[in-house]
Amino acid sequence: MRARSLVFDLFGDYLRYRGGAVRLRALVALLGCFDVPEPTTRVAVARLRKEGWLAAERQGRETVYSLTDMAWEMLDEGRERIFGRATAPWDGIWHTVIYQVPESDRAVREQLRKKLAWLGFGPLAPAVWVSPHARGGQVRAAFDDEPSVKLDLLQSRSEGADADRDIAARAWDLPELDRAYVDFLEAYRPRLPRYRDGDLRGAESLVERMTLIHDYRRFPFRDPDLPYELLPAGWRGRAAHEVFLEAHSLLRGPAEACVDALLEPAAASAVS
Repeated sequence: MRARSLVFDLFGDYLRYRGGAVRLRALVALLGCFDVPEPTTRVAVARLRKEGWLAAERQGRETVYSLTDMAWEMLDEGRERIFGRATAPWDGIWHTVIYQVPESDRAVREQLRKKLAWLGFGPLAPAVWVSPHARGGQVRAAFDDEPSVKLDLLQSRSEGADADRDIAARAWDLPELDRAYVDFLEAYRPRLPRYRDGDLRGAESLVERMTLIHDYRRFPFRDPDLPYELLPAGWRGRAAHEVFLEAHSLLRGPAEACVDALLEPAAASAVS
């Protein structure tokens, strides 16, 4: 796991509930649990600040860091995609985004494709992406300031259930995604008894919980969270999500205790 990803995850899962700010020495101690050297942490923090993700404030001889509004917005959006799942019956409406981006703006086009994938759209044809979720407005809002991006948002119905499942099968590689979920289940389901028994403590529990998030976070980029009506038989995605939620909850207590133990010395040092 990269140092910058660890910083974001620490803020998102722990530091946001502890005032939303952290002293540099405490951040160094937290990343030390993951064998990240202090110089690497300092470089990562400096880069995140330069990129506008972190804000810094001097308190005496120490520097305290907090996330900027832009960073919190990104984390909140990510949290919703990772932890949330659509549960309402599907209304049968396909939401389509058709885009045009000049060849000279390849970087912007790639950003658009990543955003579409993140929001649960899949490529049905070149420059034509579909989703069963009404998120076209979020795509438009994300690229309002990009004059080179032309978007058309459409809503439609197919000829019926068979056509709907065919669209889903063409827009996403569901068999390959299901195999990835099987790998996740095989890795983490056997660990649940240890989590339930509270066998993991201290830094081990923090590392385990952060690794769990790291391993599961890749799925929202690939899984459109299709409604039940569009899922293939024997789909393992929902089971993997339940295992993730249970493991994340079971590891919460010991992981938070580890974070608190590492934050206390830094806070006490600042007061003395």
